[in-house]
Amino acid sequence: MTAAPTIAMIEATRERIAPYVIETPTLPYYGCEGPRRLGEGTEVWLKLELLQRTGSFKPRGAVNVMMNLSAEERARGITALSAGNHAIATAYGAQVLGISAKVVMPRSANPFRIELCRKFGAEIVFADSLQELFRIVERLQAEEGRVQIHPFEGPRTFEGTATVGWEICRDAPDLDALIVPVGGGGLIAGIASAVKQLRPACQVFGVEPVGAQGMSLSLAAGKALPEVPVKTIADSLGPPFHTPGAFSLVQRFVDAVVTVEDRELVETMELMFGDLKLVVEPAGAAALAALLGPLKDRLAGKRVGLVVCGANIDVMSYGRLLGLGPPH
Repeated sequence: MTAAPTIAMIEATRERIAPYVIETPTLPYYGCEGPRRLGEGTEVWLKLELLQRTGSFKPRGAVNVMMNLSAEERARGITALSAGNHAIATAYGAQVLGISAKVVMPRSANPFRIELCRKFGAEIVFADSLQELFRIVERLQAEEGRVQIHPFEGPRTFEGTATVGWEICRDAPDLDALIVPVGGGGLIAGIASAVKQLRPACQVFGVEPVGAQGMSLSLAAGKALPEVPVKTIADSLGPPFHTPGAFSLVQRFVDAVVTVEDRELVETMELMFGDLKLVVEPAGAAALAALLGPLKDRLAGKRVGLVVCGANIDVMSYGRLLGLGPPH
């Protein structure tokens, strides 16, 4: 069983990464349409991680991993594989900590995200398949001695993401439930570890797209699955595999994982734009989509927190998803 970060570890991590991350706000839901749809009595709080540096929660874990490297490891540089948010966060962390970064991305990655990585000073290496991504990262580790910064696995990653849960418990201390988007599971693993230690009665729910429900499948199988099918617009929630550490913490601390359709994600993106003036990527809409959908009746009349995890989407892609722009 993977050890959960203790509260002392989480608080030490908050202090360590504080110069490089934003303590994002936790706000009561400030729109009108959401409460109307949920019905009287359901109180909603939003943890706005889309306002985090690089546009997602990812720097919390990536920066913490890099800050725990030895001087010799930092000198050799780091590498990571990602199509988006983790690549951007790794590039950012390497820049602010003065570490050389080579980020391996699929050639099909969104040009907006590729350009963000470049702006943060990372060298981009492209691959045409998942297998090639892994081969290149392994080569960079073997030939150049670079340390891989994993997108969602490892104790330092969990310590970083746990700081989100710590802040939520401080800023909205009486939550009955918290809903967290699930990709590889690193975010919810850390958050749930913190919440269940600080507020044991608070239920923690994960949400996945129907087309990328790898954590649900892993939980049903009783183990992290090394290969899962992925077909969703929420690319940030679509890792093609799961890992033992994140899975172990999810299995231990998360009350349930639910799924939403891509259509529900798009509808919720539109709602968040009109009601909250927030432009989010599909993953950033997942928690509210779950509350408006599969968890609506279960959490009716409750005090519920939602993690709005990211907003790395370009204008054209956002417009296309909402039906506002030209087709591909």
